[in-house]
Order: sequence, then structure tokens, then C-alpha cells
Amino acid sequence: MTNDAMPNLTRRRPRSFVEWRTLRDWGKLPEREASVPGYLLRIAREEADLTQAQLALSLGVTQQAVAQAERWESNPTIAFVERWAAACNRKLEIRLPAA
Repeated sequence: MTNDAMPNLTRRRPRSFVEWRTLRDWGKLPEREASVPGYLLRIAREEADLTQAQLALSLGVTQQAVAQAERWESNPTIAFVERWAAACNRKLEIRLPAA
């Protein structure tokens, strides 16, 4: 069965970060799962070579707040993501696709 013949199934539970990142690296991640904010924040932190504790200190929050923000279900504010990006020497870019 080819990927084109696969039914359009909706995932009911979150993927683990390892599974999500592997599928992303392989180019096999469904488009609707490509922008999981918490996982994108974790990638930025890891690529900046920061621990959760180091980033928390930089942001003025607890390590637990950083861990919570890195979850599949997280819904961080834009202001928080901007501060996170700056702490990781990144630039925040928000794109809204055309309808």
C-alpha cells in the first residue's frame, strides 16, 4: 500500500518527542503535526546547547515551566516564544499561510 492509498487518519494521542523528531528528520511527519510549538521550542533549546535549568534562569522562570512549555499540549504565548527564541539566539518568524 502506498502512502497515497493510506486513509486520512486523525491521531488521537500525542507522539513522543523522539518519534516526532525522527519522523520530522525523515520527512515523514504529517503536515498537520509539523508545527507543534512545544517540540519546536525544545529543538531550539537543544540546538542552543542549553539545559532546561539554564534556559529557565535566562527566562526568569522555573525549570518546570520550561519542561511544561516543551510538551506536545503546550500553548505558549507569542511573547514567551519571543523571549525563548532570543535566549536561544534565534529569531522568531511567524508565517500565516494563504487560505
